[in-house]
Amino acid sequence: MEFKIKTGDLSRHKTPCLVLGVFEKRKLTPAGEALDKASGGRLTELLKKGDLDGETGRTLMLYDLPGVAAERVLLVGCGKRKEATRTNYRQALAASIDLLQRTHAGEALSTLAEAAPEGLSQYLAVRDAVTTAAERVYRYSQTKDDKQAPKTPLRTLTLWVPRKQDLDAAEQARLHGAAIGEGVTLARELGNLPGNLCTPSYLADQARELAARFDRLEVEVLEEAQMEELGMGALLSVSRGSRQPAKLIVLRYQGGPAGLRPVVLVGKGLTFDAGGISIKPAAEMDEMKYDMCGGAGVLGAVQAACELELPIHLIGVVPASENLPDGAANKPGDIVKSLSGQTIEILNTDAEGRLILCDALTYCERFDPALVIDLATLTGACVVALGKHPSGLFTPDDRLAQELQAAGDAAWDRVWRLPLWEDYQTQLDSNFADMANVGGREGGAVTAACFLWRYTKKYPWAHLDIAGTAWLNGKEKGGTGRPVALLVQLLLERSGALAAVA
Repeated sequence: MEFKIKTGDLSRHKTPCLVLGVFEKRKLTPAGEALDKASGGRLTELLKKGDLDGETGRTLMLYDLPGVAAERVLLVGCGKRKEATRTNYRQALAASIDLLQRTHAGEALSTLAEAAPEGLSQYLAVRDAVTTAAERVYRYSQTKDDKQAPKTPLRTLTLWVPRKQDLDAAEQARLHGAAIGEGVTLARELGNLPGNLCTPSYLADQARELAARFDRLEVEVLEEAQMEELGMGALLSVSRGSRQPAKLIVLRYQGGPAGLRPVVLVGKGLTFDAGGISIKPAAEMDEMKYDMCGGAGVLGAVQAACELELPIHLIGVVPASENLPDGAANKPGDIVKSLSGQTIEILNTDAEGRLILCDALTYCERFDPALVIDLATLTGACVVALGKHPSGLFTPDDRLAQELQAAGDAAWDRVWRLPLWEDYQTQLDSNFADMANVGGREGGAVTAACFLWRYTKKYPWAHLDIAGTAWLNGKEKGGTGRPVALLVQLLLERSGALAAVA
């Protein structure tokens, strides 16, 4: 999808569809008021008929408005002007894109950034419009005939800004939003693929394809023999139950000056998780194809950094495997030795994500990282605690927690910090190994993070539990691409790319 930025007299812009915001009680935005004046009050006259009052997400399509060059004018409800929120704003954006997808317009000029809530910068208002549009036009079709696909899909969206002095910020928002949107789309597509197609080898091939596209990106894929030689006993214990060989995918983007320490993103890449010997219930087990969404998120964020040529060093690490019940699979009570040298008693084979992550986190020490963030669909306990809205955030570093929370708020890909206290570590005690891989029912998301914490003492680290946010179920079932937007926001800030629009 293509995005453009324009300013100038709206009444003279020739476009298949012009999108205007309407607040409750039929109050037009300034852009709408200008169009109303150009049309001789026709907009006010039509609104008085009562077909649209301004409720958030309601729409009304108008045709052949006098004095206006646009073929169509789409009115979109934006809620109460004085109570405008970012949630309402994004709902209005989504409603406009959904309706445009059902028309034959093919392209549109949107003024909805004017309806953004007070306090939201022009940059974020425009970027929200871009990322929301990219999200709404995405359709999965790789393994199905999409019979309900739009006959004339929205291919070009132009964002209008009222003042010429806002053009630079809007252009930056367009560039950044488009890269975020493409990164999110990549993560969603990988997550939505079935496990028989999206295997560890497939993820490795996708990483290689990214490297072929971008000169500054290099990819290395460690095979099982190499991991065995290194001593990655925890990771390899998970893959033994599968016919698909495990991969450790390492992506290196070199965009910063020499000597700059890298940011490292580690993503759990369980391309299917049946639970192993501790097998999961049959209901909704198909959704365990989404257990690789952490790895997909790393690929999406790396792609966005490459698209934007950010002046930063970035490393992505994706431990990829399947977790299936086989004669060679882990058994409850087995003890494995991790790359760190610490031993782990496996009390539940369905707590396998932390086993592949701990070896990957130890592997990251060799990069002398400025920061390591791991993202994983790690625990159902996090979903119980927080639901489907924020991702769970764990870190012993207060300053890093604030940085990630601020990035999540800015990207509207929010997180909520949960405790990471030494008090919980005793739940991982084992009579037979240095630690157990589970700590019981109480505080399951916390004890999982505490397990990972033991492998991250040599660098700044944060853990994102995205089990509740990486995909939706029910009618809207599908990958969300989270937390790509948060990660790209963090990289934009750390690289200084937002300095010009701050």
